[in-house]
Amino acid sequence: MKTNDILYKIKTALSLDNEAMLKAYALASYEMSPEHLEHLLKRRYDKDFEQCSYEELGIFLDGLILLKRGPSTKKQNDDESVELTNNLVLKKLRIALNLKEPETEIIFNLADVNLSKQQLSALFRKEDHKNFKVCSDELLMAFLDGLDEFFYTGDVE
Repeated sequence: MKTNDILYKIKTALSLDNEAMLKAYALASYEMSPEHLEHLLKRRYDKDFEQCSYEELGIFLDGLILLKRGPSTKKQNDDESVELTNNLVLKKLRIALNLKEPETEIIFNLADVNLSKQQLSALFRKEDHKNFKVCSDELLMAFLDGLDEFFYTGDVE
């Protein structure tokens, strides 16, 4: 999983400016400097490129949920560290954007990925569930591409 690519694709798909991204980090109680964020958003071959850690990506997704939906009324279990997987990235985006199954299906379809309802729900199941399906890098990138298309607001003048 290329964390920098995921961060960049989310930024562009949701038309987030750096200020909104910094706000998401702040909401997740993470101190992100504007300079460091700019370095994370650079392409791999650019000068000053810095690798985005899994922790930084996960914290951004948590902050994005808070930015888009507000704080949860459910009790949080902050003590437990969870490995950031493609499935978890997908799940956090779905929560942040309040996407239901039909919207999620449309987003995949926009990226020319046709999943049955069972295949789609398998991506969001717990890892120990018998019908759990691992989300590949290609599938996650297709979702992010579809997300970009889904939220595209082509300014017509």
